[in-house]
Amino acid sequence: MPVVPVCATDSLPRIGLLGGSFDPVHLAHLALAQAALTQLHLAGVQFIPAAQPWQRRPLQASEAQRLDMLRLTLAGQDRFSINTSELDRGGPTYTIDTIRQLPAGVRYVWLLGTDQLVNFCTWRDWQDIIARIDLAVAQRPGSALAPPPALAAALATHGRQLEIIPFTPRQISASDIRARQARGESLQDLVAPAVADYINAHGLYREAGHP
Repeated sequence: MPVVPVCATDSLPRIGLLGGSFDPVHLAHLALAQAALTQLHLAGVQFIPAAQPWQRRPLQASEAQRLDMLRLTLAGQDRFSINTSELDRGGPTYTIDTIRQLPAGVRYVWLLGTDQLVNFCTWRDWQDIIARIDLAVAQRPGSALAPPPALAAALATHGRQLEIIPFTPRQISASDIRARQARGESLQDLVAPAVADYINAHGLYREAGHP
């Protein structure tokens, strides 16, 4: 199945949904949201911090700290907002539960990297996700820009196309940021300056015994 640029088919406003642990939120997250906003002609992008990602190790920053860092990163970005539904719901985070809670009257687009695309068919009720919302993917280093066969078939069944977000991959990851912080290295150009200050002020991601 080919991946193609977006072509809007109705007049409903389109909202991008960017989920993640945001442990911490970094500049590649922001760049992806900005690219999606422009290239997919979105009315806005909602950042959705996970409560307990079921496919990942336990998070290091608390919910309150991750929210604080999101607010610092998105300050002054009036078309970006934070959707706290997963934190409010608590427990293991499943995307389908979040999607089922979304208000009607909007066409939603789930934004993901190709690393998530490869694993998409392991998500709970992933076929129901396809039935309800659009998917848009941005290239991530080391991942192919192509849907797994089962996902391609499901998209075709529901008359949907995998949309491309033209995006220059950035070699930034939360795990690398945490490792750098543990070694006492600079986070310049990886996170917003206010977030770097927050991480240092709260002693986040430091190894035991590291100042």
